[in-house]
Amino acid sequence: MIVILLGPPGSGKGTQAKRIQQTHGLVQLSTGDMLRAETDSDTEFGRRVKAIMDSGQLVPDEIMIEMIDRRITQPDCRTGFILDGFPRTVPQAEALDAMLARRGLKLDHVILLDVDEAALVDRLSGRFTCGECGASYHDRYNRPKRDGICNGCGCTEFTRRADDRPEAVRARFDVYRRQTAPILPYYSARGILRRVDGMADIDTVTRQIDKILGSA
Repeated sequence: MIVILLGPPGSGKGTQAKRIQQTHGLVQLSTGDMLRAETDSDTEFGRRVKAIMDSGQLVPDEIMIEMIDRRITQPDCRTGFILDGFPRTVPQAEALDAMLARRGLKLDHVILLDVDEAALVDRLSGRFTCGECGASYHDRYNRPKRDGICNGCGCTEFTRRADDRPEAVRARFDVYRRQTAPILPYYSARGILRRVDGMADIDTVTRQIDKILGSA
């Protein structure tokens, strides 16, 4: 099964991708993580990616597609994977479809986490993550069971992102509206776009997604 998670920054894609990975056996492929892994590798491709990023340029779509193409050939992707952070534009969506078709693969589901912009600003301005395992928390909606201690690994160090300030969140949302939202009609026309209420609590969002994936 091949799944894409879509939604504005902070809509919960990363959290839900981890849950899908655990319950459905799909590998979470975060393009951000893959780029970092490539730049850390001592390979020709990795050096190409590093040179582009070091120069301050955006990584071209063809490089992103090549990176994903390389990654999905690895054994852990045999039963399927979740794409988190890609595609972001219609040309990227078209290139992804073409690459999958060359391998005899296709997308099964594109899941959109629908959120309210004003509520999302409130959600992001209060979130923080475990400095050790990356588990996500929130000042009001999802505090650790014991204050100051990560539920998963017991770490007591937490971090907050500078770009979670309200003005930064609004700017990121604007970029999403202009660049990524236009791909929704592309997938809707193919009949594979599914919407879930991203403003519901985390467990409810998970149940909505599980219901969709169960029909694959």
